[in-house]
Amino acid sequence: MPKNKKRNPARGGGGGGGAGAAGAAAGGQPRNVQPFSDEDASIETMSHCSGFSDPASFAEDAPDALDEEGTQEDIEYRLKGFIDLTFDKSAKTRQAALEGLKNALVSKMLYEFILERRMTLTDSIERCLKKGKSDEQRAAAGLACALCVQLGPGIESEEVLKTLGPILKKIISDGTATIPARQACVTCFGVCCFIAMDDITELYLTMECLENIFTKSYPKEKDCNGICSSPNTALHISALLAWTLLLTICPINEVKKKLEMHLHKLPGLLACDDVNMRIAAGETLALLFELARGTDSDFFYEDMEPLTQTLRALATDGNKHRAKVDKRKQRSVFRDVLRAVEERDFPTETVKFGPERMYIDCWVKKHTYDTFKEVLGSGMQYHLQSNEFLRNVFELGPPVMLDAAALKTMKISRFERHLYNSAAFKARTKARSKCRDKRADVGEFF
Repeated sequence: MPKNKKRNPARGGGGGGGAGAAGAAAGGQPRNVQPFSDEDASIETMSHCSGFSDPASFAEDAPDALDEEGTQEDIEYRLKGFIDLTFDKSAKTRQAALEGLKNALVSKMLYEFILERRMTLTDSIERCLKKGKSDEQRAAAGLACALCVQLGPGIESEEVLKTLGPILKKIISDGTATIPARQACVTCFGVCCFIAMDDITELYLTMECLENIFTKSYPKEKDCNGICSSPNTALHISALLAWTLLLTICPINEVKKKLEMHLHKLPGLLACDDVNMRIAAGETLALLFELARGTDSDFFYEDMEPLTQTLRALATDGNKHRAKVDKRKQRSVFRDVLRAVEERDFPTETVKFGPERMYIDCWVKKHTYDTFKEVLGSGMQYHLQSNEFLRNVFELGPPVMLDAAALKTMKISRFERHLYNSAAFKARTKARSKCRDKRADVGEFF
């Protein structure tokens, strides 16, 4: 990604969050606690007291709800408390604080706040990744993703990646770590590299790390009986999707090398008995064909006929031993993949956010959108409106500024729509009631 190397001296430095924290409640659950002031708070002098909101409360907060709850100072006060709680002795309290911070960064743009505290946040994430168990590591990886999405490309996010990258890579390669934790770290590593990676050599090394994971699902030579899923299949899927994301920002020469290495092996994953692996492999193939044809208009694939036959079979799959939900999902995806491979066609999708519309018209944009939607969840639309980094990725231009009158008009239109729906519902109910009364009268007459 293009990088903005300018640093504002007035914004520099980190460590505004403090290190103090409150202890955990009985039974291992996060306890409502009140963080001390900067003068009183420290890891060594933890105290229990009530009055502070549950760190997990941000999980249910939407951007509008955050605005209604109080001023910017109130929100920042809550976040400072969450940062303090990431140093708590209780693993559950730390995890809840990490999730609270992540949900806050997903729900609201807090660039200035986190810029001043990025070093403290990075230290918290590093500590939780190193010392925490599965759930805490997953929460820390999720917060790292949200942190880099907020910071965008530049020196600050590069510093975060430089600190966390080696730890993420170590967890990814650690066979004793849990699969969910390794999955979260794989996704985090891929997304953070996509945003912050400026060294092309490091980018290639990251892709090799991911290749070492998902290529373990490739079928062995002369194995024609399909691929049986294993406990590691979910990890391999995450590695394949992260690798595909990074491939979209590689130079053309590197793209060609990767195509030569993987384009003939990836179809083997279509025989996996895990539907998610089949779908991931199919969408990756569609994206690779799109990149190949973009770099060479005369691109020719030798095994096109058997590949299209396999894709067509998956697009019309009716095997009774597969779940109906899986079959419907698979057929829908592979109809689009088949069109992409055979006809170079992509079914355009429209994403609505606020007064704007974004058209997803290629596999590269679809994969990028799906990745960030997985990271941001319900906050994706908000970030598409407000986050300059994401708007640059999807070529949306500067954020659209709505004045108070426009916002009021939007709210009125929603209210009027609600009134219309309520009136229509009452009218239907009244009409049905009359019909029921007539049928009752006829029954009594006969």
